[in-house]
Amino acid sequence: FDGHVAKFMGDGIVAYFGWPRAHEDAAERAVRAALGILDAVGRIATPSREALAARIGIATGVVVVGDLIGEGAAQEEAVIGDTPNLAARLQSLADPNEVVISEGTWRLLGGLFEFEDLGAQSIKGLASPVNVFRVLGPGQAESRFEAFRGPRPEPFVGRAAELSLLLDRWQRATAGEGQVVFLSGEPGIGKSRLVLALRERLAREPFTPLSLFCSPYHANSALFPLIGQLEREAGFGRDDTPDEKLAKVRALLGPYCQDVEEATALVAGMLSLPTKGLPDLTPERRKQRTIEILLEQFHGLCKRQPVLAVYEDAHWIDPSTAEFLGLIIERAQRLRTLVVITFRPEFNPPWTGYTHVTSLSLSRLARSDVTAMIDRVTGGKALPPDVFKQISDKTDGVPLFVEQLTRTVVESGQLQDAGDRFERNGVLPPIAIPSTLQDSLMARLDRLAPVKELAQVAACIGREFDHELLAAVSSLQGSALDEGLAKLVQSGLIIRRGLPPETSYVFKHALIQDAAYATLLRSHLAEIHGRIATALEARFSELLKRQPELLARHLTEAGLTEKAADWWLRAGQLASARSANKEAIGHLTKSLAMIEKLPPTEGRLRHELEVQSALTAPLLATKGQAAPEVGELYSRAEHLARQLGHRDHLAVALGGLCTFALVRGDLRHMRELGAEILTLVEQGDDPVVQADAHNRSIFTLFHLGKHASARDHLEMARSKIEIVGNPARAFLRGFNVKVMECVYAAHIDWHLGYPDRALGISQEAIGIARQLDHPFSLAMALDYAAMLHQFRREPSEVRDHANAALAICTEHEFAYYGAWATVLLGWATAEQGDLEQGITGIFSGVQALRDTGAGIRLPYYLCLLAGLYHQAGRRSDALSTISAAMEAVERNDEHWADANLHLLKSSLLAAERPEEAADDCRRAVEIAEAQGARSLVLRAATQLLRLSAAPESRARAHDQLARAYGWFTEGFDTLDLREARAMLDTGP
Repeated sequence: FDGHVAKFMGDGIVAYFGWPRAHEDAAERAVRAALGILDAVGRIATPSREALAARIGIATGVVVVGDLIGEGAAQEEAVIGDTPNLAARLQSLADPNEVVISEGTWRLLGGLFEFEDLGAQSIKGLASPVNVFRVLGPGQAESRFEAFRGPRPEPFVGRAAELSLLLDRWQRATAGEGQVVFLSGEPGIGKSRLVLALRERLAREPFTPLSLFCSPYHANSALFPLIGQLEREAGFGRDDTPDEKLAKVRALLGPYCQDVEEATALVAGMLSLPTKGLPDLTPERRKQRTIEILLEQFHGLCKRQPVLAVYEDAHWIDPSTAEFLGLIIERAQRLRTLVVITFRPEFNPPWTGYTHVTSLSLSRLARSDVTAMIDRVTGGKALPPDVFKQISDKTDGVPLFVEQLTRTVVESGQLQDAGDRFERNGVLPPIAIPSTLQDSLMARLDRLAPVKELAQVAACIGREFDHELLAAVSSLQGSALDEGLAKLVQSGLIIRRGLPPETSYVFKHALIQDAAYATLLRSHLAEIHGRIATALEARFSELLKRQPELLARHLTEAGLTEKAADWWLRAGQLASARSANKEAIGHLTKSLAMIEKLPPTEGRLRHELEVQSALTAPLLATKGQAAPEVGELYSRAEHLARQLGHRDHLAVALGGLCTFALVRGDLRHMRELGAEILTLVEQGDDPVVQADAHNRSIFTLFHLGKHASARDHLEMARSKIEIVGNPARAFLRGFNVKVMECVYAAHIDWHLGYPDRALGISQEAIGIARQLDHPFSLAMALDYAAMLHQFRREPSEVRDHANAALAICTEHEFAYYGAWATVLLGWATAEQGDLEQGITGIFSGVQALRDTGAGIRLPYYLCLLAGLYHQAGRRSDALSTISAAMEAVERNDEHWADANLHLLKSSLLAAERPEEAADDCRRAVEIAEAQGARSLVLRAATQLLRLSAAPESRARAHDQLARAYGWFTEGFDTLDLREARAMLDTGP
């Protein structure tokens, strides 16, 4: 709502138009203006009076009052959508001299007016009935705060010290030493809420509360706050006759005034009541005498019992009330009263120099208090972390902003109640400013009309902006620009930092920036953003190297789509290189959105392919390799690469699909893709792509249990990486190909019987990842190292590495590797004595892996879980978990853990069916030997000897273990080799 236009012509009011902004202040101004116009219509005698037909319709924030006199006389503004249609239809429901509003406006007006509910009305052109209300007149609320706070006030947090000070001053006042407190703070900081908290604490004490509030609409209305307070104190009713009101004034003043008739006459005159016996005084003397009577009444109230007098919003005080208040402050020290005067920081109170006056300035809430306030508004239910961050960042610790934005989010329908927390109901859009805040912020900007445009241009740049860029795009230059910025700083809307020529500025609240930005027309916005983009490219090249997203945003808003797509791509690539994966996804998604608006040319397809390729790394990191979005991304990239005949991009896309199939546990499809990739890369000359293709074969062969063949491909991959030289040049799809080769080499070497060599390679992978300073590669290396130590049965080392991996995954939201670390931590926890906690850990980790879409290694993880169930004596759980693991083996065609499953079955059967247990051990030995997994052969042979009781079978088992042990050349300090040595030493 930008204001109103009311044209008074010779024969009446022509028109009244408002803008469609649904805000409480706008709605209040609109209704007050409409009531005033109706009142004016009632007093204007014109020949066409009956023809005026004061047509009134108020939709959400829109007021239209008009007539049909003089075609073209009204200067109309175009308004589209449901709002003008609703306004036009509502007018048919209003009789002459009535104001009718919709439910939206009714909610915004709170208790400022009294209403009559007309019920649900069918409105032509709208699908559903609309609840309609008739405005009867002003409400009885003491203040705007009371009118809008509803039955439940905002949560009171973070003001304990301030409340304690007010209570101290109250105690002094009740003892006869009257006090005055100047309570200052910016809008929404909690001044009114603190006063309410004081009243709540005094609820059981005898005192007289007086509430007076100033209004921006009555800053020049003499004694307006006192008039309102007297009308409420006297108990005026809307239907009271003048005589009844006069009687109530007499009753109100009688106990305190010596000359009741004179007092009644003067105060009645102030209240615009007809009265007889008004003293024959000059206007000035009448005013003075009226103030004296009001002071006399105030003295009398203080003698009866302590008085808490609150004057709110003194920055809007009228001169006469200021004069009266000055007299109250001067005399307060001798009265039993606490006078609290609230105002905004820009107001300088003239009543200074008194020892009984205390100044109290409210600061913004600390972060812990913001958290507490959000919790109280949500009823203790946690918000999603990024939603909480949006609220915290945008509101800057201003309580009203915190409360309003939190309620907006909770009531938006974008979150669903999940019991102890709120969860997203789809993608949550950026949080909009609630209507109850928008207009108050706009009112502050409107009061700075000469420099409002400067604030709008600055808002287009961002919350923070520097002088040089603003000067490059603003229409104001030189001293005019400096003066405009000085006014904005003085108003408290922006804050200056630094000294020229390095001066920068920041909007005091993010919501002020949002409000300034929201007032610009779309066409003007595009033009300003275009100017900003041009200036950035011309003068700020170094800044754009660090923050390309700045230019991308302005190009987008300027409608320069193709160029914006390119800069969003640059921003995404830079963010991805910094492991800022969420930011990278956001930038690259915006680039795709820009590309979709371009004509379907080959250039567009190539650009899309490049963006799709860049998007893979951050999406893999945050969603996991098996997420459906990842599969869709690679499939689209494959399609584009084939369409464009781009061999390298096709190899990368197929490699991604290969990993996608692997992690989901689809080894059959992975084998098909791996063969095509190897054929494809042989035609190229990129060693990183070739090494990655061999890595795909390594993954497949390892999980099939073909460790020797996997080792052959490892050597080929290693030779390709050696061509590259520096591992920093071996990145593909967000993975470091060298680190990936090392972590798989470690697992393969352990199975082949080289536990020490495996450990050395694992440590090399971690060292490379740390040197690269690449969190995703480091999390991966740590997880693989933790699993290697699990193979080696070293729980302490498993815990150390898994904890380190989990910390990185939590910080960067690496879902897949975080779930894997949780599984391994569960095993380590159980091995170190907390069996039930360990079971819970593995179970939750497995579930988290499944949530990412992952299926690979599931047989092994279930094997670990079944083993813990066995240790806990939960036999049925162990058996059912082994069955689930076997099903996963068949489903995935994944066999590297088959020997472990048979060893676990053997342990379960050992006590009751020793022969079957021995058979499972023999089967484990056979599988491990076929796979070349000598470490598992040793483990199975050790267990078989332990189970063998008959001399002949024990002798055979002893010989088999001796052969297995004799093969090893390293790792003799590992638990498996020490146990085997101990079993051999006992003899056959």
